[in-house]
Amino acid sequence: MFRKKIGIDLGTANTVVFVPGRGFIINEPTIVALTRPENTVLAVGAEAKEMIGRTPEEIVAYRPLKDGVIADYYITRAMLQYFINKASGAFSILRPDVVISVPAGITQTERRAVMNAAREAGAGSAFIVREPILAALGAGIPINARSGNMIVNVGGGTSEQAVIALGNIVSWASLRVAGNKFDQSIMDYVKKKYNLAIGEQTAENVKIQIGSAIPLKEKMEARVRGRDLVTGLPKDIMINSNEIAEALNPLLIDIVASVQNVFNETPPELVADIMEKGIILSGGSVQLHHMPEFLERYLGVQAYVAEDPLFCVAKGTGLILNHLDTYKRTLLNKK
Repeated sequence: MFRKKIGIDLGTANTVVFVPGRGFIINEPTIVALTRPENTVLAVGAEAKEMIGRTPEEIVAYRPLKDGVIADYYITRAMLQYFINKASGAFSILRPDVVISVPAGITQTERRAVMNAAREAGAGSAFIVREPILAALGAGIPINARSGNMIVNVGGGTSEQAVIALGNIVSWASLRVAGNKFDQSIMDYVKKKYNLAIGEQTAENVKIQIGSAIPLKEKMEARVRGRDLVTGLPKDIMINSNEIAEALNPLLIDIVASVQNVFNETPPELVADIMEKGIILSGGSVQLHHMPEFLERYLGVQAYVAEDPLFCVAKGTGLILNHLDTYKRTLLNKK
């Protein structure tokens, strides 16, 4: 009997849902708005994000995932139910097969939590696959080849670096430094330098608009509005891309150090393959201006941003869904 299949890139910052034959049908923030004290779900996704920093006390906007893993089981289940129902359609009777991405460093307990949440949210069978595998598939990397390939996936909650050969991960590292930490670093920088308090969405918009991994001769500028910490009044400032590069530098150095650690644990033959082919970058946060140049400068290896980096993991779920029987043996778990 025909069963609907759904791929979910369950990211800390954004959730992307893929359905074979229909493509990417959902790309919304991983946020849930609840009413207190009843804890009833008021809004999910884009609608919930609009409420951040703007809600009265009785409405709270939550990010149910922290650093790529479930921080609040009840809210994650409610969010998955929303996305599965939206992808399945109102009149769907059969419970769909669902492929969900998880960080490479996920524990058995965290894996079980994701699977249980998915089943309780309406999934028939839940398949859990590590993000580097999915990102590599989505970036067009031939993961079953004997030669080594390196993928660096920088999302909202985690940065994951992995060397893949013969269909599996040879060496990897998972770092809880990614887009959300970038936003926080920008907020802290503006607060320290300008005595100005800005919100998460403002910091994220500045990062997207003028964020750069390296200082530039021709600086990009953006206007930032926030609350003056001295007077308590609204205030505007102009900030440039070199200031953003300065704010983000310590975090980017952490990512470089993590990539170096992966190289240290990789067999020399595979390192030689990567030197020849370069490093593939995926995830929404690699869209920072001049990210490949930053990595090349510190690692001495060419780096390339994958096509549609934000959607690489979701594309990977699509490829697995299209060949589910073939890939079942490589999926981490099914219960």
